[in-house]
Amino acid sequence: MIVGIVGAGTMGAGIAQLCLQHGHEVLLHDVDEAAIARGRERVAQGLQRLMASGRLSDEEAGTALSLRLRDAYGLDALGAEADLVIEAALEDLELKRTIFRALDSAAGPDVLLATNTSALSVSAIAEGAARPERVLGMHFFNPAPVMALVEVVAAAATSRRAMDTAVSFVQGMGKTAVACRDAPGFIVNRVNRPFTLEALRMVEAGEASVEAIDRAIEAAGYPMGPFRLMDLVGIDINLAVARALYDAFDEAERFRPSIIQERMVAAARLGRKSGAGFYVYAEELDRSVGVVDLPEVTGSLPPEEIVARVELAIINEAYHAAGEDVADPPDIDLAMKLGANHPHGPFERAGQLGLRAVIDGRERLAGGPQAEARERFRVAPALWSMASL
Repeated sequence: MIVGIVGAGTMGAGIAQLCLQHGHEVLLHDVDEAAIARGRERVAQGLQRLMASGRLSDEEAGTALSLRLRDAYGLDALGAEADLVIEAALEDLELKRTIFRALDSAAGPDVLLATNTSALSVSAIAEGAARPERVLGMHFFNPAPVMALVEVVAAAATSRRAMDTAVSFVQGMGKTAVACRDAPGFIVNRVNRPFTLEALRMVEAGEASVEAIDRAIEAAGYPMGPFRLMDLVGIDINLAVARALYDAFDEAERFRPSIIQERMVAAARLGRKSGAGFYVYAEELDRSVGVVDLPEVTGSLPPEEIVARVELAIINEAYHAAGEDVADPPDIDLAMKLGANHPHGPFERAGQLGLRAVIDGRERLAGGPQAEARERFRVAPALWSMASL
């Protein structure tokens, strides 16, 4: 299969490498020719790591780079030749609509057009195409060659054939495809939002320290605490997703971005990539990286309460998503384990705790005097429905 990749940045190069590893021919396009060169270098480095680990021979890597990876300098040429196109350009709706309009015009009627967006509406992107039935989301997680999950997203007009073909393609590369409906955040970015937001709320309120929260979460079996995770991903990226979901859900209180993140980003304290975030990673910091004073810890939540607060929020959001038919509960569980590396899915965890205990825990938290807490901890309608059966 010939796969066209639009966007040669980190995600585009990772997807290109994955396709090459599995025998596909790749056409790599970017409006910036220097970006194509950088993308090629990223692909080469990824293949070299596979050779070093013995998972790819020198001959296979050489063939992938010299014969099956080609530069594409125009969307028209790429669309005309590719059997499948995956767009991994900047998260800008008008840019993506322009790209899909050009691809839709150039590509044959059976060519699938997929976007790797993690935050934008696939249906809105598809508005740039005359044949929206062949447009869908194919959301790879970073790093694409390593992460097992791909969310395959059905937009409003996406055909069943397009979804089936995309799922088969993803599975053919050894990945797990989870189908979901086009909705803000899809599955993982939405359902996992409380993992960081609820942790930030505890710090905002002076209820626990960054270090105490990370220790408690990691001791509960999660591979990384929320603050270490934000530092790894980039606090600016995490904040951008939080803002997008807050806007998409009409400023629902449970999605309100944290003022702490706003201050961290304003101080260029972005995590590992800037040398400091919630933790410090560099001996000497660039002068542009400022200091952010966190609220004084006036309380001392026990570890089990910290974990319960985070898990109950994730479970509640999972029931919101399932109740809105974003995806089925088993698929949400699978996506959270593969895409967020959680030790259990939210519905599995709810079963372990018992639905009555989950509801009692949410109602206890919602019982505070502040209206903000009552709204934030409100029990999802689908959770009430399941508990009453």
